[in-house]
Parts: sequence; structure tokens; C-alpha cells
Amino acid sequence: MTAQMPETPWIYICNPYIPRVAKSEGLGQTNKGNEDEGPEQEGARLVVVIEGGMERLELLDTFLREVPNFGIPPSTTEREKNKERSQATQDILHLAHIGKVRAGKWMIFCDVLDVNEVWELVAKATASNELGIAAKVAPRPEQGDPRKERLICVYTKDFMDKVDIGRVVQRLKELGLADGKSKRIYYKPDVFTYLGISGGNPWGLKASIYNSSEAFPPAQDVVMTL
Repeated sequence: MTAQMPETPWIYICNPYIPRVAKSEGLGQTNKGNEDEGPEQEGARLVVVIEGGMERLELLDTFLREVPNFGIPPSTTEREKNKERSQATQDILHLAHIGKVRAGKWMIFCDVLDVNEVWELVAKATASNELGIAAKVAPRPEQGDPRKERLICVYTKDFMDKVDIGRVVQRLKELGLADGKSKRIYYKPDVFTYLGISGGNPWGLKASIYNSSEAFPPAQDVVMTL
């Protein structure tokens, strides 16, 4: 596996069958640390989405700090916090969708001994239009523990398109890279990455919106909601 360098923080492959904005022209190139997220959709308003998302997180943060002073029972306080977290998540996803920041990814953490084999499977399947719009893998780190699990991301075009998301995870299961138990994997919309919503975030938000144990409905049963 290639060593991680400043100029190659990720090894990346795009699906040649799906047209997207060229990476060099994407607005994500101005978002330090997030230059290698999913290929952008034409007309994406990334700057607006990030600014609006951060404002919504600030409102959530204010609420979480102030609600203990409302004079309500602790159980009610926690319930109100969870309601506000859920609403903030929906608001952010809604903003991202109308702003065309719609990509998301299945995240596969694999053992360092398996990463080359797993990446070969993912890269070939992406190149042959069997998975999503792109995929990337973390190279061998120059510093830190070289035995640490490596992250492979498999991108889909729209975090609200459960048919496509389900199709991709089904193919990953067929490749032996995911299941609903020991190899459970999680799906994270790119907007969460742009806003810094990761595991253990200060707002207490879930860092993913789907997992591979879920049943994804067939096309005829899907109703899109915002």
C-alpha cells in the first residue's frame, strides 16, 4: 500500500460512467481537510450549505447549554435535547439536499493485512459501474501505528436515494465486505464530514444515518421525504 504523503492523503478512484464536477474544479478544494470527499454534483452550493449548517449547529449548541436552566425534570431535559438533536440533523440534511451537497459514503474499516485485497475489489467494482460514484482508501501513514485499521469509503450520489444506497451495500455484501452483524458498516453523508460531525462530536449527534443491517426498500416502495 502506498505511503501517505501531503500530496496523496487518499488514493482515489471515480466511476467513469457517472459524470460529476472535476475534482480540481470542485468547491471542496477550498475546504481544508475535506478536499477528497465525494465528487460534487453540478450546481452544488457547498459554501452556503457549510455556512448554514454551522449556524444550525450553533443554535443547537446554545439550546443544549441553556435547556438545563429551564427548570424541568432531568428526564424531560434529556428528551428535549434529543428532540432538538433530531431536528437539527433533519434541518442540516434538508439544507444539504436542496443545496445539492448530496453525496455520502459507506465506510469500511479493514485490517491492514487485508486492505490491499479489499481495495482491489472496491476499485474494480467502482471502475466497472457496480458500486457508486467513487471510492477512496487511506494510504499507509508515515507516522502513527502502521497496524491501525484503514478506512475505505464507497461514495453514492445521493444520501436520500435509499434504492441506490441499498443497491451499493448489497453489492458490498456480495463481495464479502459487509453484513448486518460482524461486518456491519455505516453510511455517512458528506455534509456531516464538512461540518465536523464525527463520532464523539460536541453536539451528541449520530455520525451516520444508515447501517448495513437495515433493510433498504425496493424502488416501487420508496417515498422521498425532506
